[in-house]
Amino acid sequence: MIPEINIKDYSYNLPDERIAKYPLPERDSSKLLLYKEGEVGETIFRNITDYLPENSVMIFNDTKVVPARLHFQRSTGAHIEIFCLRPESPAEYVSAFDVTGSCEWKCVIGNAKRWKGDTLRYFVPQDAEINEDFEALNLRADLVSRDGQLGIVRYTWDGNIPFSHVLEMCGRVPIPPYLNRETEDIDVERYQTTYAHVKGSVAAPTAGLHFTDEVLQSIRKRGIDTENVCLHVGAGTFLPVKTQQVSGHTMHREPFVVGIDLLRKLAAKDFEITAVGTTSVRTLESLYYVGVSCIENGQPEDVRQWAPYEREYGYSTEESLMAIVGYLEKNGLKEITVGTKIIIVPGFRFRLVDYLVTNFHQSESTLLLLVSAFVGGDWRTIYNYALDNGFRFLSYGDSSLLKRA
Repeated sequence: MIPEINIKDYSYNLPDERIAKYPLPERDSSKLLLYKEGEVGETIFRNITDYLPENSVMIFNDTKVVPARLHFQRSTGAHIEIFCLRPESPAEYVSAFDVTGSCEWKCVIGNAKRWKGDTLRYFVPQDAEINEDFEALNLRADLVSRDGQLGIVRYTWDGNIPFSHVLEMCGRVPIPPYLNRETEDIDVERYQTTYAHVKGSVAAPTAGLHFTDEVLQSIRKRGIDTENVCLHVGAGTFLPVKTQQVSGHTMHREPFVVGIDLLRKLAAKDFEITAVGTTSVRTLESLYYVGVSCIENGQPEDVRQWAPYEREYGYSTEESLMAIVGYLEKNGLKEITVGTKIIIVPGFRFRLVDYLVTNFHQSESTLLLLVSAFVGGDWRTIYNYALDNGFRFLSYGDSSLLKRA
């Protein structure tokens, strides 16, 4: 049954000065709130290794943020900002970044009403470093279709240059709108995890921003395994719940990839799992429902938003995960690639994740609902402590290590 949850029950007052507008000079010098069985404490993030369970695996999301904000200009002089959300043609991320000459993306269009369907030319910012490659690019944008602020945009450019390079040359890092500032040089480095690998996100998995090479080495030296999944974070991560009842909120699809070796490891789970970030949680907890579709329909299917709440499932976690493994083996595949719209709210049954590393999230957000579900509804204890003890909030803010209730 879809739970009836009033979003106003997940509201708190966050003064603007508590929002971290910039990252700290050192990634691992942020504060770390510790929550376990109702008890709250704190330390410095670089000490996180001391608080991780001994027999455990830490799972990271190795997606990489792409500079997805592009500025164009009409012949009239009007400026149009286009924010790439996901590839449409080619629709697969690797192909979309490798393609040359032309591609189409689903986008958010700023000043959408001012774009009358004419071809836009790339607007060269004043601080851009102009070189021959830049001038020869001749980047254009045409509107294929539009629905409000969303639209399909066809990009065309000259030269045998892949679209990933076009974005690197012309795009800006899409920092969160609540920072209320333009992208700066520091964001190019710091709005990206040190272990980012697979291009595709338009928002950083921010829990990972605190990890340095030194912290990762200390985790491995203690004998704690580290593994990667990849979920490409969409712009929907910024969207607040605008309906009074959470049941009226729509989640956007996000694609994710998990390797067959990790699936086997998870199926035989005899260890505790620490998920780094809500995106890792959503990936891992989506796997059970992907396995159910393999069992019942013979193939993996995208996870529906309310699938976890629609009925009771009689399969064990091991059965479900091994069904995915069986599908991959049968088809000679090394990884599962699928999408999820899963929403994790109070009442959700966690099947894999035991500990969560996460930042402090916006009031009335789906991420705050996830945290509440994880700690058995005790989120106010955590957030009141953070507000009373000088913690910094949101993407560039401080972190927490939470034990599942």
